[in-house]
Amino acid sequence: MYFCTVDTKFGDVKIHYEAPPSQELPELLNNFFIWYKNFNQLNVGKVGQAMILSALSHLYFETLHPFEDGNGRIGRAIAEKVLAEQLEIPIYISLSKIIEANKKKYYSELKKAQRNVDVTDWILYFFDVLIKAQKDSKSLVLFTLKKVIFFDTLKEQLNERQLKAINKMLEHGENGFKGGMTAKKYGSINKISKATATRDLQHLLEIGAFVKIGAGRSIHYDINI
Repeated sequence: MYFCTVDTKFGDVKIHYEAPPSQELPELLNNFFIWYKNFNQLNVGKVGQAMILSALSHLYFETLHPFEDGNGRIGRAIAEKVLAEQLEIPIYISLSKIIEANKKKYYSELKKAQRNVDVTDWILYFFDVLIKAQKDSKSLVLFTLKKVIFFDTLKEQLNERQLKAINKMLEHGENGFKGGMTAKKYGSINKISKATATRDLQHLLEIGAFVKIGAGRSIHYDINI
């Protein structure tokens, strides 16, 4: 079994990794389960051990690469399960989001670890992924709380058009609505005239729902959240 990519422009196939023969997988997977069950306690504390075991479990599963498709998703699920199991608490993080943000780095570190008995660099890389995933989850929770407070405070003062535009902006998360909201964008979202859009935006500014950025033709609005 191979893990490879195809150059769609020239049709070239690049093999990144050749997994163990399929006939060996039952035994190797059984050894993987035994290894996990009997993982020796490390003198690094409960959290440290959970992170190391998560990193190694993901690496070893991806190295076995037992399925034709979906190994990455399952491997990430295993890493998250290991954390929850070792720490004995629910884990609300998304490794996929952080890994997808720099897939090239992930494959580079994975490839290096699969060709070297020293996996220190892989563990350090995976620790960085775990920490970033935790920070991302924390930011998401705080952003959600801000949204709840925002709507609890202002919802009764917003009409349907304003709610629609605000929800559209919030879909982009804490990074914000690209370019901010303008009368033109607002009108396009709600299929209304520029005059109506301008009145709605002015009202949002007056009640503190929006803040105005820029001046003249470059004026746009961001949610005051």
